[in-house]
Amino acid sequence: MRTVRDIPGLSDATVLLRADLDVPVAENGLIEEEFRIIQQKENLDFLLSGGARVVMVAHASDPQAQSFRGLLPQLKRLFGREISFLAGLEDIRNVSGRAGSFYLLDNVRRWPEETRNDAAFAAELADGFDVYVNNAFAVVHREHASVSAAAFIKPAYAGLLVEKEIRQLSDVIDAPAEGKVLIMGGAKASTKVPVISNLIAKAEHVLVGGIVANDILKAKGQDIGSSRVDDNIGQLLKGLDLDDPRLHVPDDSVVEEGAYMDLGPNSVHAYTSIIKSAKTVIWNGPVGKFEDIRFAGGTLAIARAIVDSGAFSLIGGGDTIAAVSQAGLLNRFGHVSTGGGAMLAFLSGERLPGLVPLGVYPK
Repeated sequence: MRTVRDIPGLSDATVLLRADLDVPVAENGLIEEEFRIIQQKENLDFLLSGGARVVMVAHASDPQAQSFRGLLPQLKRLFGREISFLAGLEDIRNVSGRAGSFYLLDNVRRWPEETRNDAAFAAELADGFDVYVNNAFAVVHREHASVSAAAFIKPAYAGLLVEKEIRQLSDVIDAPAEGKVLIMGGAKASTKVPVISNLIAKAEHVLVGGIVANDILKAKGQDIGSSRVDDNIGQLLKGLDLDDPRLHVPDDSVVEEGAYMDLGPNSVHAYTSIIKSAKTVIWNGPVGKFEDIRFAGGTLAIARAIVDSGAFSLIGGGDTIAAVSQAGLLNRFGHVSTGGGAMLAFLSGERLPGLVPLGVYPK
């Protein structure tokens, strides 16, 4: 993998930097969760202190942040730097500031060609730059113009955050199966089951909760009442041995109006007992409807068991991060991934389009 440390002649280079500013924004315009933005600072500082001119390209999906213009004061505070705002692609052509100048292009998803991975749009975006750097791990599984196509036009390098994410994820995949615990919860079973299928033979225990557990329980013939499940359970679980002794499903639940809302006390005890003896823990997805304090007990118990276990822990996913943040435990985990979907795609063994031009995979 080629990283920013390998860029020749960084001083006075003009760098197209794909970064991650996709954060929740309140109706009053204030950024609600700064974690992802703060994770961009180290790489930005490396490039600017090395004498590069940097144009940051990023997207925002929150309806309150469709333009970055209103976020500029907050971004200046978080990055600790002045930012020159670029409203359109034509403004990039005028980037000619001194070494160490920092520019931000407006939300790249304002242009529909971005999500279509349009080659002409990517060429226009990359025109005039010396190098391309991807430091937006959260979107490396997306085949978008600023993530994939543009990276093949200029010499491409991984940012420091992407380098760290790949190293940490690779390390947990390669860690010994003995003492390795995989925890999969939340919704979107279509993204969780491939991870289970890929890693179950490389783990000692796989603990499931949330809708993923509901799907498995229903497939095994259990009456789960009105609990949420996926429509295509048979296809989702195809190829997964539901009777594998390494695969653990809840044996009791907190129920409201006939629906499973959280792990029951027996399941909490069983899961946390396994976690306490773990050496490596990978976790994505809360095991209950944590947003409601009545159903947050299972998720919080798992979070506390992980940080108390002494195991190396890697967690990811917006809901997982939100849950542990609310509990004041975010800084107690070994690595907190900035990309839930990208983390799952990497763990499932997919070849991610944003990583291909960075030299991550053998040719």
